[in-house]
Formats: sequence, structure tokens, C-alpha cells
Amino acid sequence: MVVIATAVFAYYFTTKSLTKFRQDSLTVQMINKLPFPLDFYIIKVNGEKDAADIYETGHVGSIRSNFYRIEYLDMSNSDEFWIAGFMGRKNMVYFSQHSVPNKNEDQIIEIQNYINQSQKLSEIAEKQIEVLKFENIKTAIWITLDILLLFLNIALLFKKSNKKIPKLSGI
Repeated sequence: MVVIATAVFAYYFTTKSLTKFRQDSLTVQMINKLPFPLDFYIIKVNGEKDAADIYETGHVGSIRSNFYRIEYLDMSNSDEFWIAGFMGRKNMVYFSQHSVPNKNEDQIIEIQNYINQSQKLSEIAEKQIEVLKFENIKTAIWITLDILLLFLNIALLFKKSNKKIPKLSGI
């Protein structure tokens, strides 16, 4: 059981740590030209109304001033994505909506000013980002508890017993 749990965690961490490059994906390069670092999220809007998840949210990361990040999006069933930038934990200072007319052409987006293109869509994006943060916290707690349990089981497995079993003499 310990070997299976170790293999599952090794697979999970390997897949999460590898780059998210996908075949035939749209490359989005975000360049922060603002004087302060911002924490960016990207939300892909799925075009299918029957889809279970209309919005797919991803955390791009914190981008310092005059630096960039590249994100790979699978736009096979979508033609729109949003970018939200936060200064601090809850202060959304940047929101933009981008349509993708040509999925074969990569996007380069320079963030040069603090803008909110749509108040209504930015509120939806903020809710989606809060859900993503909550799911990440929940996953982190479960992984921490599972690793702790795995460590304790490995420690108990390899722990040498200090108790000596008395020999029964006279039987």
C-alpha cells in the first residue's frame, strides 16, 4: 500500500511540475509593462453551452515589471479568453477580454495600463478566481495530510521494534 501511494504522489507531482505545453495550442505571451508586479489569471471561455465547465480558470503567476510569461491554451472549443491581474490578494486592477479570430496565430499581450474593460465580466472572473483559489487550498490540505500519513506509515514500516519478545522456557 505504501508503494502504491508513493507511486501515485510521484506521478501527481511529475505531471503538475511539467510544462503545460500542448500540441496545437494557442500561445499567449503576457508582458507586464506596469511599474509593479501583478498576479495574473487567465480564464478561457468555452463556446459550447452544454459544457460542464463554461469557464476554465488558470493561474499564470506573478509577473514582475518588464517581464513576461507564456501560457498555452487549448482553444479547440473556444474563441475567447479573459486576463485578470491582481495587485495584492483581492484588488483586481486589470481585466481584459480577448477574442481569437485565428487560432493558428499566437497572441502577444502587453499590459501597459490599469484597465477594466467590463465590470460585469470582471465580476464573473473574480468569482471564478475565488473558486480556483478555494479548490487549490482544498487540494493543498488534502495533499499535505496524505503526505503526512504516508510519511508516518513509512516511518512505522521501517522502525525497528525495541521490545524483545521473551522466550517461553519450560514449554
